[in-house]
Amino acid sequence: TLLLLCAQDLHSPVAVPKAPSSPRQEFPADWSIKTRVLFMSSQPFTWAEHLKAQEEAQGFAQHCRAAEATLPRSVQEPRLCTELRCAFQQSLVYWLHPSLPWLPLFPRLGADRRMAGKACPWAQDEALQQVLMSDWSLSFTSLYNLLRARLCPYFYVCAAQFSVLFRAAGLAGSAVPTAAVAPTTRGLREAMRSEGKGGAGCGAGQGGSAAPHCCLSSAPGIEFSLPLLEGSRTRRQRSSEESLETDTAEGRGGGSSVEDAGEPAPSDDDDDGSFSWLEEMGVQDKVKKPDTISIQLRKEKHEVQVDHRPESLVLVRGSNTFTLLNFLISCRSLVAVAGPQAGLPPTLLAPVAFRGGTMQTLKARTVSGRARVQGGFEDVFSLEVLGPVLPHALHALTLVLGPAQRGDFRALLSPHEPSAAFNACPAPAQEDVQLDLPACGLHPKTLDQLRQCPTLGKSSIRLLEMKDYAYTWKA
Repeated sequence: TLLLLCAQDLHSPVAVPKAPSSPRQEFPADWSIKTRVLFMSSQPFTWAEHLKAQEEAQGFAQHCRAAEATLPRSVQEPRLCTELRCAFQQSLVYWLHPSLPWLPLFPRLGADRRMAGKACPWAQDEALQQVLMSDWSLSFTSLYNLLRARLCPYFYVCAAQFSVLFRAAGLAGSAVPTAAVAPTTRGLREAMRSEGKGGAGCGAGQGGSAAPHCCLSSAPGIEFSLPLLEGSRTRRQRSSEESLETDTAEGRGGGSSVEDAGEPAPSDDDDDGSFSWLEEMGVQDKVKKPDTISIQLRKEKHEVQVDHRPESLVLVRGSNTFTLLNFLISCRSLVAVAGPQAGLPPTLLAPVAFRGGTMQTLKARTVSGRARVQGGFEDVFSLEVLGPVLPHALHALTLVLGPAQRGDFRALLSPHEPSAAFNACPAPAQEDVQLDLPACGLHPKTLDQLRQCPTLGKSSIRLLEMKDYAYTWKA
């Protein structure tokens, strides 16, 4: 056991933000990928140490057979509970492609510095790159087929410039499959709009030219929406209307628009080059009208404002997810052409087995020490889990820690920031979802949590606390 030298920092206001005061029986689904989770409790985590070979093997078998672990509400002797230790091992399993042990394959966004200097024999070998990409395409297609059959609940595609989250029908409040892409740029969105139009494909990559900003593309391209941008636009419009009503009631005339701080302003909906209203006033020849190029540049400026931001999240629904699959396979900007990630296919992460996938386990270690508190010191016990911690894994770990720690623990979560945008709701509020996913490999309670419509917006949970078997959290 290691000495926790910074234990006192774990109790400081900076490290542990104040949690909400309304306990719930369940915490909301968080679709961001965590790179690290630090669990802390007044009860030791020694039960998670030095699993026996039989317990480790049983945990792997339970995962592969999607066996549901049944644990009591409270485990009196966690170190002696084989079922608990096997369930813990089961909760650490995830599947990865490609598998290159000497390379860190998550995260991929902003990972060039960590990958620099690593052996990449494919970087200058086009034939080897084609083999890797062909193998990757088979694994990607396998995952999508499992997802459409509702045998895989979700999976991630993590590329060097953006990530994609595919979710099966029945999850996140949607009755159809969905795919979320973040962050995006004007070039990528235009390439998606142009998919299938004369072979436009993804040649524009992440920096090509774009059409005027819109939130819904037209066939035969990939239809998508920008839910976070639409939400910002709706809030601004509502605020403007409320301000106008207030000013009118007070006799001051029209009000001014109120914009969310830090959010980009969308282009005007009627900014289409039409100046018929000038003709109606009879002054069309006396007013200098902007030319078409100026109008286009103005619209493109607004489109670029959301690039690389959470508001650039793109949401694809239904059959368009299949079009997105083909688009990504042929997308030239999906794979970096220079730098440490050159020629390396994106990372596929999934909670269940798939063709070409390799079983991996999260790294877990226990730490103990003493922390300074008012009036003296107290024992601090912690369990650190290093990612990628997928949404199902976080929930599965809480199902194990609840009984083991007697319903009392807290967790500090470190999300991969670009993936926080995946918490945008993908379904209309009125949509009623009654689809079953009984064979998708998740615990029924975990599945119930992931069914719910996301409520975190572009945020993610950073503090999760359980007291008396009830949760509070802070985003």
